[in-house]
Amino acid sequence: MRRTPTRRLFAAALLVASVLAPMAVAPAPVVHAAGIDRQDTYEADCPPGGLGPEVNARLDKAIEDVRKQAGIPGVVVGLWMPGKGRYVRATGVADTVTREPMSADSYIRIGSETKTFTVTALLELVDDGRIKLDDPIARYIPHVRNGHRITLRHLAEMRSGLFPYTSDAGFVHDLLSDPQRSYRPEELLAYGMKHKNTFEPGAQFEYSNSNLILLGLVVEKVSGQPLEEFIRNRVLRPSHLFHTLFPEGPEFPEPHSHGYTDQTLSGKVEDATDWNPSWAWAAGAMISNLQDLRHWAEVVATGKLLSPETQAQRLKTLPTGFPGTTYGLGILKTGGWIGHNGSLPGYETVTVYLPSQKATLVLMLNTDVRRVDNQEPSTLLARAVTQIVTPDNVYDGGHITPRQS
Repeated sequence: MRRTPTRRLFAAALLVASVLAPMAVAPAPVVHAAGIDRQDTYEADCPPGGLGPEVNARLDKAIEDVRKQAGIPGVVVGLWMPGKGRYVRATGVADTVTREPMSADSYIRIGSETKTFTVTALLELVDDGRIKLDDPIARYIPHVRNGHRITLRHLAEMRSGLFPYTSDAGFVHDLLSDPQRSYRPEELLAYGMKHKNTFEPGAQFEYSNSNLILLGLVVEKVSGQPLEEFIRNRVLRPSHLFHTLFPEGPEFPEPHSHGYTDQTLSGKVEDATDWNPSWAWAAGAMISNLQDLRHWAEVVATGKLLSPETQAQRLKTLPTGFPGTTYGLGILKTGGWIGHNGSLPGYETVTVYLPSQKATLVLMLNTDVRRVDNQEPSTLLARAVTQIVTPDNVYDGGHITPRQS
C-alpha cells in the first residue's frame, strides 16, 4: 500500500529551504551584532589531509556503505576536529541522469536548519530588549488559539501544542499537487488553525512548523523588516555567511545538486530540485553551503551573536520523548552534539558542533527517501560517522521530526 506523505512532510519537507545567490536586497540598515572574525585559528587547527590513514579509510568505507544501503545518490561530508585534522568528502552523483559527480562546493537546501537562523534572529530581539521570551504570542499575533497562554519560549521549544500545519491533509494535497505554488505565512498557519491544539502549552514536546511561522512573523512585526532582510542583516552578515541565502521562490544558486524525493502524490521518486520552498518559510526555506554551515555550527553552539545570558537560555534543553535527544530554543542536543538537522523533499542536512572537542560535523545529501527502517538517511550517515570519530558522542537526533507511517 502506498505511503501517504502527510507526517513526513512536516519533518523533512517542512524543513525546506531555498534562496538565491544575488540575495539582492536594499542596503542593510545598521547591524547591531558584532562581526565575527572567520580568519581565526579554527581552520589552522584542522589541517587538511584527513584524520590519519586508518580513520580516513574507515570513514570512506562507512560513508560508502551507508550511501549504497540507503540509496543516497550523492553526499558531502565535512568533519573538522581541532588538533586532529579535517575530513571533507564528496561522493556519489549530483544528477542521476547526467551522472555529474557530487561536489563539496555545491549549495544545498537546508530545510529545518533554517530554524536556527529564525530563532537566532528572535533571540537578538530579546538581547535588544524589544521582546521577552515569556511574552504571549497574542501580544504580537492575533487569532492564535490559546495565544494568551502560549509564549514565544513555548514556540521556540516546540512546546506550544499548536497543530503542525504540515500534518493537515489539505495542505499536503495542495503542496504535492502544485509544488511550484507560492504561499504566504498566513496561508500556512490557516491549515493548522483548522485543528484543535494537541496539548496545553508547555506540557510536552511536539515538532511543529506552525511554531516557527509565528516566530518569523514576530521578528517581522517587532523589527519592522521582512524576515529575510532581518536575518541577512543581523545574522548572516555579522557571521560572514556570504553563501547562505533566504529565497523568495524556487531560485537556487549554482552549483547545486538535483534533489530526489518520494514525497509525491504517486509515491514514486521524483526530482524536487526546483520545488518552491515558500511553504516552509521561517521553518525551512534557506540555502547554504558546506563552509558556511561549518562556521554556523560553531556560532550557534557557542552563542557568538548573543549575550551569555540569552545563550544560556537557548541551551536549556528539555526532553523530547526520545532517549538521548533534547530540544532547546531552536536547537537540538544529541549525544553531546548541538545544532539541527534539516529535511525537505529532495534534500537532507545535518549541522552540529561538539563542545567537548570543538568538533564540527556537516552532512549534505540530495535525497530524503527513507529506504532503511523508515530512518532519515542523514541520521544513518551521522550515526555511522560519529561512531568512528567520537564513539562516546554518537549522533542520533533525526527521530525528533515526525515521519510518515
